[in-house]
Amino acid sequence: MTGKARSPRNPQTGLERGFLWVFRGAALITGMALFFPPANPGRISGKINQAASLFTTGISRDTVTNNMGRILRSQWITDGDVTLLMISCLVVMLGVLACAAGGCMSLGNRKMRKTGLVLPLVGAPIMGAGLFLIHRAYESMLAHGTSADKLDKLELAIPAGFAVFVALTGLLFLTALGAYLATAKEKDPAAKMEMEEKYRLFLMMLPVILLAFIFCYLPIWGWRYAFFDYTPGSDIGPQNYVGFKWFRFLFTDPATSADLVRVLRNTLAMSGLGIATSWLPIAFAVLLAEVRSTKFQRFVQTFTTIPNFISWVLVYAIALSIFSTDGFINSFLTNVLHQTGANTNYLQSADHTWLKMLLWGTWKGVGWSAIIYIAGIAGIDQQLYEAARVDGANRFRCIWHITIPGLIPTYMVMLLMSIAGILSNGMEQYLVFSNAVNKDVIEVLDLYVYNIGIGKSQQISLSTVVGVSKSLVGITLLFLANGISRTVRGESII
Repeated sequence: MTGKARSPRNPQTGLERGFLWVFRGAALITGMALFFPPANPGRISGKINQAASLFTTGISRDTVTNNMGRILRSQWITDGDVTLLMISCLVVMLGVLACAAGGCMSLGNRKMRKTGLVLPLVGAPIMGAGLFLIHRAYESMLAHGTSADKLDKLELAIPAGFAVFVALTGLLFLTALGAYLATAKEKDPAAKMEMEEKYRLFLMMLPVILLAFIFCYLPIWGWRYAFFDYTPGSDIGPQNYVGFKWFRFLFTDPATSADLVRVLRNTLAMSGLGIATSWLPIAFAVLLAEVRSTKFQRFVQTFTTIPNFISWVLVYAIALSIFSTDGFINSFLTNVLHQTGANTNYLQSADHTWLKMLLWGTWKGVGWSAIIYIAGIAGIDQQLYEAARVDGANRFRCIWHITIPGLIPTYMVMLLMSIAGILSNGMEQYLVFSNAVNKDVIEVLDLYVYNIGIGKSQQISLSTVVGVSKSLVGITLLFLANGISRTVRGESII
C-alpha cells in the first residue's frame, strides 16, 4: 500500500461522500455570498446602499443609514430597527462561519468528520435565527412606516437574497445531517483527529484564495456599469441600458481619444523605464551577497527594505520637506552657500517627471524587489563556487558564470510578468505627486481612471470601460508573455 492510499479505518461510503460534496459546495457558495451584494438578505430597504453586501451591512452602520438621514430624523423608523438589522446580519455571519469550519473539518479522518459535522448542525439553525431576525426588522420598519404613512419613502421589500439564504440554510442543514448519519462512529476511542497533508496545505492557502476572490474577482461584478448610463446614486436597469455606447465613445470622441493617447504615452514610458531598469534589484542582490560581514549585510538589507512599507503619502511628505520652496535644498543654498533667489519649488515642475518618478520608485522598491534574488542566490549549490575557486576563478568570474546564470530564470519570469502588466503601474505614487503643472506628463492610465470616475467628472461608466479595456489588454499581454516564455525557455509562467 502506498503512502497516498486512504487509511482502511477511514473509508467513506458513496452516500457519505455525496452528502459531503454537496455540503462543502453549499458552504463555499454561502461563504462567497456574504460578500456578493445582490445576494444580501439584509437589504430590506431601497435606502440601503445597493452595493452593500451582507458583511458590510452587519459591520458598517454608515452603509445602512447613509441615505436614511431624513428618515431617522423624522422617526419613520427607529435606531432600534437599524440595530436589530445589523445584529441579525452578524448572527447570519456567525452561522456561516460555523458551517465553514465544519466544511474544513470534513476533510479530515472519520473522527474529525464526525466532530466537524456537528458545527453546521448548530450553525445552520443560527443562520435561520438570523434570517428570522432580519424578517422581524423588516416587520418593525414596516409597522413604523405605516404609522408615519411614508412607506413609499422607505422602499421596504424582502430582497431576493433572503430566499437564496433560506434555501442555502436548509441545504446546509440537510446535507450536514445526512453526512453525519452516514458517517460511521469511530470505534477506536484512542483515535486522534487527523487530516492528510494535502488538505492541510489547501486550508492554509484558503484564506489567500478567499482574499483574492474578494479583492480581485468579485470587483469584476462592477464591470456591468460599462453597459449603463450610470450616475452616482442612481439605479441600473433596462431604462438606462446602453449596450456598447461607452466603448464606442471611448474611441470616437476626439477629446477622450486625445486624453487616452496622452495617458497611454505616460503609462508606457514610465513602465518602459521600469522594465529597462529591472536589472537593478538583481545587481543589488548580487552585490549584497558578496558582502562578507553578516551584520552589515543584514543592516543594509533591512535599511533598503523599509521604504517599501512607507506609504506614498509619507514619501511625498519627505519629498516636500526636501524639494519645496522652504525645503532642505533651498534652505541649504540660502543659509549655507548664501545664494540669493534660492526659492525653487522642484515639485511644481514638469521637467524630467518620468525620470523623477523612476528614481522615487527605485528608492522605494529596490530593496524589496531584491529579496527574491537574495533567496535565489542562497539556493545556488555552494559546491559550484568551490569547484570554480579550485579552477582559479576569482569572485567576479564566480558571479558572472555561476550567480547570474542561476538567477536568470527567476529574472526572466519577473521580466515577463512586468511586460504583461505594462499598463498597470499603480496609481498612488502618481496621485500624490500630481499637480496642475505636471498633470499632462504624470497622469497614467490608473490615475486617469480614478480622475474621471471618482474625481470631478464622475463618469463612472466611462472609467469602467477604460478599466475593462485595460484588463483585457493585460490578460492578452500575459498570455503573449507566457507564449514567449514557453517558446524561449521551454517553461510556462502560468
